[in-house]
Amino acid sequence: MTIAYDRVGSGPALVLLHPLGADRRCWDPIVARLRDHREVIAIDLPGFGQSPPLAGAGPTARALAVAVADLLRSIDVTRPHVAGNSLGGWVALELGLEGAAQRVTAIAPAGLWPEPLVPKHGIARRLGHALLPLLGPVVATSIGRSLLLSGAVAHPRRVPAADARHLVRAYALAPGFTAANDAMRAGRFEGLERIRCPVTLVWPDHDRLIQRPVWIPDRIDNVVLVDSGHMPMWDAPDALSQILLGGAPRERIGLARRRAGAPTA
Repeated sequence: MTIAYDRVGSGPALVLLHPLGADRRCWDPIVARLRDHREVIAIDLPGFGQSPPLAGAGPTARALAVAVADLLRSIDVTRPHVAGNSLGGWVALELGLEGAAQRVTAIAPAGLWPEPLVPKHGIARRLGHALLPLLGPVVATSIGRSLLLSGAVAHPRRVPAADARHLVRAYALAPGFTAANDAMRAGRFEGLERIRCPVTLVWPDHDRLIQRPVWIPDRIDNVVLVDSGHMPMWDAPDALSQILLGGAPRERIGLARRRAGAPTA
């Protein structure tokens, strides 16, 4: 299948995987910070953005990881650093488990819940679709952006109007959303302790969507990203970029390191 992606910059390859309902443009706030140090490959997962849904297979995180791995082989990218947010974080962990990643950074990763979740078809996506004709004027105001994005972003007013409009459209119009959401909620990621490459789990401290698991293997690095929501690209672009480039002293990037199981904000 054809998977849409952007490839910019130079250096070791860094693959970026977006959350459920978004697309590769959600990484735009940090790409400029990364491209001088990494070859950045931002991907539209199947069923999102400009990538068609998977044909003949359910869009589980593992199936999405297989599609990403096939793409990377086709463009001669071998064992890159893979970073993902939410569903993208789960896909990144699957790539790490399969030995297809040199390093994994999973930001608020889905799938680490103790058991599968009940199906959920909320009104948020239907509301987003209904608002499409009025989206321009709504996102032009800081109050409108706060109403639309506060569930995913700690500081919606930091999101430019054009980015907010694109986020809502991507969320409302993604053809693969329902199937991927159903598959995600029906499963869980098992095998964190079997991933051989280095893994960093990043937990935004104002995340309203994903809770940290009670237990994580000792060898997994955990980082709490301060003053950030579920999608931290606009909340803390400098801190997030430095994590993806290998980290920096805590006082420079506004991070706190805590043991797994610490309560979330």
